[in-house]
Amino acid sequence: MARSKKNATSVASSEKQIYDLKQLLEISKSLNSVLDFSTLIEAILYTCMGQMKTLGVAIFTKKNFDASCFTLNRNYYGFELDNQFEYTIPEDHPMITLLNQQNACFTIPEIRKHMEPDRPLEGLFALHPSLIVPLKAKNHISGLLVLGEQITSEPYSEYEKEHIMNIASLAAIAINNAALIEMTTTDMMTHLKLKHYFYTILVEKLEICEPQKIPLSVLMLDIDFFKRFNDTYGHACGDVVLQMVAKVVQQNTRNQDMAARYGGEEFVVMLCDTPAPTAMKIAERIRTSIENLDILYDGQHLNLTISIGVAEYTPAIDKTAKNLVDRADKALYNSKQTGRNKVSVAE
Repeated sequence: MARSKKNATSVASSEKQIYDLKQLLEISKSLNSVLDFSTLIEAILYTCMGQMKTLGVAIFTKKNFDASCFTLNRNYYGFELDNQFEYTIPEDHPMITLLNQQNACFTIPEIRKHMEPDRPLEGLFALHPSLIVPLKAKNHISGLLVLGEQITSEPYSEYEKEHIMNIASLAAIAINNAALIEMTTTDMMTHLKLKHYFYTILVEKLEICEPQKIPLSVLMLDIDFFKRFNDTYGHACGDVVLQMVAKVVQQNTRNQDMAARYGGEEFVVMLCDTPAPTAMKIAERIRTSIENLDILYDGQHLNLTISIGVAEYTPAIDKTAKNLVDRADKALYNSKQTGRNKVSVAE
């Protein structure tokens, strides 16, 4: 009887392992089919919550490829953040070294055994994570996976820790691949996307939005009288202006949106799940923020304005992604022709 029970347990354990291996294969296929970095992070968050049965999950990653810190940013679900913390961990922090050397996941008490909490760790510990997992690929940590409160009260088994480490390894490989794509598709000066990549993602989004009738809008933006900055103060000044405008645009977009440098002093923004009236409000917020900028350059206080065109995707009119962008561009031209420093919507 005891032997029969033991055999049944062994069979159930083997079936569980086979099922989890199949799950890992599906997760690998899913994650490595995603090119867009923000979409990938979202997929990892949902996958980890489902696999590990937690009420929250977060990912610390680098904001851009030349950053020296891992930052939480907006990559989390199920956590309440405290404004007193920055939720940033330097890549040379002792905890990162520990995770890299041990190649294992840790609970808070386990980390406390190795080091005293400092300011970065206090922010991390304030999230009350149940487990901290390194995102490691090719002997290099590309981020941290933080699991929130468990649905069950049982502590993680060694098998569960091994399983989440396998998922984290797949996630790290996907993040590294996405980061390489990010480098080749990003304008180095503004850190916005390049035009050709913008069109690639826009086509993909439209294929999703049309059958589901999800609204999508595009903004075309152009800096007014940009040439005078280059002519008066030099091209280095023009670069500063471009960077400041790009920063404002980024601050007014979400993870699911995309901002790109279209060329010269022109920018384009894709706003997902956003009808024209909402897009107009976002565009107006961007316009106002830029109008209120006070740029100090070489002892001079500089002001600038921007003109914007808005177009909402209309399947009957926009047969291609370029049609949609062209309509936003025509609305931008209308803003230019009727006084600049304004927002116009496409017919």
